[in-house]
Amino acid sequence: MSSQRATAQRVRVEFLALIALAWPILITQLSHTAMGFVDTLMAGRVGARDLAAVALGNSVWIPVFLLMNGVLMATTPKVAHLVGAGRLGATGPLVRQALWLALALGALAAAVLASAQPLLEVMRIDPELIAPTMGYLQAVAFGFPAAALFQVLRSFCDGLGQPRPYMVLGLLGLLLNIPANHVFIHGGWFGLPALGGVGCGWATALVMWFMLAGLALWIALAPRYHRYAPFARIERPDPATLGALLALGVPIGIAVFAEASIFAVIALLIGGLGPVVVAGHQVALNFSTLIFMVPLSLSMATTVRVGQALGRGSIREARFSTRVALGTALTLACCSAVLILLGRDWVARLYTPDPAVIAVATQLIVYAALYQLSDAVQVTAAGALRGYQNTRTPMVITLIAYWAIGLPIGYSLALTDLFGPARGPAGLWLGLLAGLTAAAVMLGITLVATARRRQRLVPALQ
Repeated sequence: MSSQRATAQRVRVEFLALIALAWPILITQLSHTAMGFVDTLMAGRVGARDLAAVALGNSVWIPVFLLMNGVLMATTPKVAHLVGAGRLGATGPLVRQALWLALALGALAAAVLASAQPLLEVMRIDPELIAPTMGYLQAVAFGFPAAALFQVLRSFCDGLGQPRPYMVLGLLGLLLNIPANHVFIHGGWFGLPALGGVGCGWATALVMWFMLAGLALWIALAPRYHRYAPFARIERPDPATLGALLALGVPIGIAVFAEASIFAVIALLIGGLGPVVVAGHQVALNFSTLIFMVPLSLSMATTVRVGQALGRGSIREARFSTRVALGTALTLACCSAVLILLGRDWVARLYTPDPAVIAVATQLIVYAALYQLSDAVQVTAAGALRGYQNTRTPMVITLIAYWAIGLPIGYSLALTDLFGPARGPAGLWLGLLAGLTAAAVMLGITLVATARRRQRLVPALQ
């Protein structure tokens, strides 16, 4: 009985530590999602042309943003390992090198966005929308160096197990985004002209710089960060450290980009099925994206817990942290799946009063409920693997699961009669379910193999 109590106490302590890390991350993720909602809402009030420009611009810059941030997320497990190993003095030099990488990636991503017009032309965008869309993209591009630098400082905080500073900055950024949108969209303040939807881009860039300045100031002034001295000096870029960060981060960026881009492709495929189907799909996708923030936040917290345990040299503790994280994610996924199934009609009605759109959305939300378990397992396993600093295998698995399994199955079920009558949007969502399930199985197997391999590499006492 005493052994069971001790195990229960260990689970409780680990669960509370995981949640303490995850909930500020969740608030931050939701605040970022809310910024996109605010941009869409305020641009839509100006006119359809402005709303379309913002929507098209988002479809271009958000995947680039995710790719960039994914690469820079390598800072988190690196810092977590150093903290776990007690090598606190080594975190400052690492962060300074990561900031050099961020500066380069931020400038490169900004240049890509600022020269995206050929892409819009290849996509056969309405010529009337190209100018406002490019204006919006060029405005957002101005903030990308700040966003990249902010991601490094955020990853630094994550690796230390201190997510609250950037949570506060995320909420303040959301609050700033609303009046900034108003000023840039409508003009009249400080002699600024009315920029319409393009103003949303300048407001987004302003918020990016504000959040960077706020987090940098917080880290510089708060006593708890003084021992790490991330801003103690300016050092030249070190090719070895930068190479190690890229080796770990590029697979993360590609995996995140592959996952994000598959939804863009699905949206394009659904686009030919009519406005009602598109609207219903958008409702279901938006809602499932909000729900996904919960397991995503747990995954990011898992990276920190596993990384710090491995830094301390405790393989058993890392495996225990992984098991508690998976158990927590699966429990929450079961709860969310049941609630989604029971409340799917109510959820759809929150988005729209149109009965036809509600009918499509309600049907697709069922599939969102079905893949909760797979989604929870795959994203948590991926987070644990980042803690083990294994990112290449998850990248390959993600590409296979989404692009070689999910998309072909979805396309065949939705738009062909290869497996019977075409099922429309439901077929594409079944493809997503298949892809997520495949990812969950393969990532789960990889996680077990990685943990066992690490166990064999340590002394017998471990």
